[in-house]
Amino acid sequence: MLRFGTAGLRGPLRDGPDGMNVGTVSRATAGLADWLRGRCLGGGAVVVGRDARHGSAEFATATAEIFTAAGFPVTLLPEPVPTPVVAFAVRELGAVAGVQITASHNPPADNGYKVYLDGGSQLIAPADTEIEQCIEQVGEPIERAAVAPSGAELVDRYLARIAALPRLLGGSGERADVRIALTALHGVGGELAVRALAAAGFADVHVVEEQYAPDPDFPTVAFPNPEEPGAADLLLALAAKVDADLAIALDPDADRCALGVPGPGGWRMLRGDETGVLLADYVLRSRPADPLVATTLVSSRLLSKLARARSARYAETLTGFKWLARAGDGLVYAYEEAIGHCVDPARVRDKDGISAAVAAADLVALLTAEEGSLLSELDSYAVEFGLHTGDQVSLRLPDQAAASALTAALRADPPSEIAGTPVKFTDQSLVRGRMRTDALIFEAEDFRIVVRPSGTEPKLKCYLEVVTPVADAAALPAARAAATARLRALADYCRGLDTVTG
Repeated sequence: MLRFGTAGLRGPLRDGPDGMNVGTVSRATAGLADWLRGRCLGGGAVVVGRDARHGSAEFATATAEIFTAAGFPVTLLPEPVPTPVVAFAVRELGAVAGVQITASHNPPADNGYKVYLDGGSQLIAPADTEIEQCIEQVGEPIERAAVAPSGAELVDRYLARIAALPRLLGGSGERADVRIALTALHGVGGELAVRALAAAGFADVHVVEEQYAPDPDFPTVAFPNPEEPGAADLLLALAAKVDADLAIALDPDADRCALGVPGPGGWRMLRGDETGVLLADYVLRSRPADPLVATTLVSSRLLSKLARARSARYAETLTGFKWLARAGDGLVYAYEEAIGHCVDPARVRDKDGISAAVAAADLVALLTAEEGSLLSELDSYAVEFGLHTGDQVSLRLPDQAAASALTAALRADPPSEIAGTPVKFTDQSLVRGRMRTDALIFEAEDFRIVVRPSGTEPKLKCYLEVVTPVADAAALPAARAAATARLRALADYCRGLDTVTG
């Protein structure tokens, strides 16, 4: 049976309990309904949405009809929508649950079932295992009742909130015009992103036409993930062609956002950690009261230093927005290095690529008016806090079990040194109490490597960060060269980890 992972149920479209199909979706919905009733939440409102992947429409209809037959009033959103719209709608309506049918940035043959509880947050333990137990007890037949699509106005309310973000977050001040290149990577975020940007005052948007309309086959990319090599090539080519100020790549369900910027060597995509600290500083410009910013244990440590310098509190959680959204009272911004950003946790308690895109556009406008840029801001952070250079190595493996086995082998026999440097080893599965995670950390004075199996794909992920002191701006080129060489040696070590188990 498919199990709830980092972001709900996710798997290949195929028959059987270990695949995504109408039977799996039906049992999951019936089990979730039983679990809600067991907590005196029966009869509460439920929101159901979907992306445009193969099977999504059928799965969303089955979900809505089963909830309706079980006595829950259901809002079945009429068109494919970005995942953050469902998170917003759950909170907006005070719903007891929300389900989004999506596999986010997974390959075309996958789909998924993402659950929101607790005011629009992703489910966490022990709810996930309790719901799985309810699913296992579901009998046949599973009743269904017809339900009419509704809730189109929720999309308008979501867009209205996003349009207000520059005023709410950036404060007042002069703003320059911004020209934007944007790709939706064949997903469902293109039209809403363009509408949101226009409503926020950014109408000069050029889209990658080949990737703008939803297409479940994702024909122009090997993997529909802005982080994958080559996925943003068409976007960066368009940005150069139209002389854009900013490039924006959404993943297929538009809950993640990657940024591209022009530099001395041409256009490049920012890493999630770079965007993360930039947007954190942007949100903190509005001087919220006693603010909390948060990121995960695999992200850069730069945010902790920025928070301290900006008189903000800082929290570090396990990977996944199900933890970040619950980082603590006063949360104003959270991010994970995998290009997930939450700039409006009061309304969307999950990562949201469209609101992040609007915030990024407004930040570029503010910096341009101040005769700065995203890259000049990053340079200033390097001088203030040290140069934090990161990379990620992903080893694609036959299945998720192989990734877990490789992690177990490293845990059993951890290296005492990496790239010629002694390292301290920490097994995260032994700390953090009930929030233990299958992650291993190797630290030296100037670098850190976090190794963990992916919760959504058959990969072993290695997160690398090198910290290099910088005396002043003139020392940046030498610091970057040294950091790049250090990262290369660490990445080479990580690429050889698939030999650990033979």
